[in-house]
Amino acid sequence: MSSNLELLSEHACFGGLQRFYRHDSREIGLPMRFSVYLPPQAQQGRVPGLVYLAGLTCTEETFMIKAGAQRFAAEQGLALIALDTSPRSARVEGEMESWDFGVGAGFYLDATQAPWSTHYRMESYLMHELLDLVCATQPVQADQLGIFGHSMGGHGALTLALRHPGRFKSLSAFAPIAAASECPWGEKAFAGYLGSDLADWLAHDASALMRKAQTPYPAGILIDQGLSDTFLDKQLLPHRFEAACQEANQPLTLRRHENYDHGYYFISSFIADHIAHHAQQLVSTPETVTQSLQ
Repeated sequence: MSSNLELLSEHACFGGLQRFYRHDSREIGLPMRFSVYLPPQAQQGRVPGLVYLAGLTCTEETFMIKAGAQRFAAEQGLALIALDTSPRSARVEGEMESWDFGVGAGFYLDATQAPWSTHYRMESYLMHELLDLVCATQPVQADQLGIFGHSMGGHGALTLALRHPGRFKSLSAFAPIAAASECPWGEKAFAGYLGSDLADWLAHDASALMRKAQTPYPAGILIDQGLSDTFLDKQLLPHRFEAACQEANQPLTLRRHENYDHGYYFISSFIADHIAHHAQQLVSTPETVTQSLQ
């Protein structure tokens, strides 16, 4: 278990609590930050949790500040958990040279190549440390967790859900990097963190992982994608994941939205649908936990 858990701030929000924490990470080997929103239902007992993975350059604060998710999490009785997007202050040469690799761009995997492999261990951090820490210190149900994310975080949500079967009960994404081994962002990250072996790349590619699966989420996966997203054709490639889901007999709702771009105006427009999607699969009787905000 991680030590030195420090509450940095706490804020009342839609009848619940928005908290920001720092702790010394065993897996990363450095201090890490994360945030938790607890809905009002958490005052009565443990609630299901929904993990959010943010995109390039973001932090544990970005989603909580920009998405407007707390209102809908409060209505549905879901806790929200957000983590940082990479280690900070690892002092790896070159980690600050570009916005799409290094700091703010951990890609939710464990690097195998030096010098990144020492601290850039985001998959192990989330799966083998942070989830346990949150469920041990917050009123969150360890066996009722969902995951979603945006862009690089959408890649992370899809790949981690498929790499760790059964750990997450529900799955969705906003504009995910859906075939990371086939786009410039993924190629740069994978070459730097994982080396040159294509098999290692495909082990962290959402579309490749889905092609090897068989209906991993029978209740369905939700993806929203803006059609005015400047990254759509070169970096995101949602049609690759759509085809993989067809091969895997995986129900997928892939909604394409005219005029919407890649940012949080897009996310905030459809966040209520994603919270409802997860609540339907995580909360046994949503009608009994829905709390009016009026």
